[in-house]
Amino acid sequence: MKRGRLPLTALRSFEAAGRHLSFSRAADELFVSQAAISRQIRELESLLAKPLFERLHRKVVLTETGTRLLDQLTTSFDAIDRRLDEIMAVGAPDTVKVSVEPSLAACWLIPRLEMFRRLYPDIDVLIDVDPRIIDFHGHGAELAIRYSARNTSWPDTDAELLAEVFDTPVLSPTLLQSGTALSAPEDLRQHVLLHEETRHYWDRWFKAAGAPESFVAARGPLLADMALVLQAALRGHGVALGCMLLAEDDLASGALVTPFETRIAAGAYWLASRDLKALSEPASRFAEWIRAEFRKSAAATGPKIAGAARGSKIIA
Repeated sequence: MKRGRLPLTALRSFEAAGRHLSFSRAADELFVSQAAISRQIRELESLLAKPLFERLHRKVVLTETGTRLLDQLTTSFDAIDRRLDEIMAVGAPDTVKVSVEPSLAACWLIPRLEMFRRLYPDIDVLIDVDPRIIDFHGHGAELAIRYSARNTSWPDTDAELLAEVFDTPVLSPTLLQSGTALSAPEDLRQHVLLHEETRHYWDRWFKAAGAPESFVAARGPLLADMALVLQAALRGHGVALGCMLLAEDDLASGALVTPFETRIAAGAYWLASRDLKALSEPASRFAEWIRAEFRKSAAATGPKIAGAARGSKIIA
């Protein structure tokens, strides 16, 4: 087929739909309607006289022809994307765009970002706050920092462990002093318990801490993310089951305290990119710096406990 007749719009629609195995997600990525994606793919199939998808109930699957075409298109579009980035970067200020989850950005990254600027004053960091696992195709971010309770890898993504995280009860000193001493996990019933999205995490902690099986964390407000939970705890609104990494600075300053030493493993943070071995110079500098910062935080908030007063426990 002559280059002048290449159906570029249809090929782009097919590549996005094939990569996601979803017409609706392709439509979201390309900012068009699902009907437009479907129409473009039908026209491409008509031009090729071959089906590219098997359309099943509530899902689509690539045919052999579709798989072959997708492999070529994804490779080609990625190469074009990289070359355009290189051309745009010539003569432009050094920048790196990093996609970060809201809680990590607010509680941990922003307080440390000035240190990176001092080390690399010629590199501008663009922080894109997004809780979703991003698709690096067309997103614009070269790096992402993501939390996962279980996952260690994602499709079309190169991921590297930054730090495992642990949860433990935290509260303000004022709230701690306002009630009777917290000598056993059951004593927390005198306080409001703050929950992140679900009450399951508190139930896990009480079980790990040896609370009676009849004790259930059935009450207390549900908040959307850890940043909100920690803010509520700082204001004395209750006791949070806090991520120690995100609460690190407030624990170090004494704004929050930990009444018990039992900690439960709560997933990990990951550094992700399309290819961590092929980063731009600014992204490589940022990745090197963020690894070092996470190592410091992991050493301060990880499983090693010294001088525990009530019996140290780390529960996976």
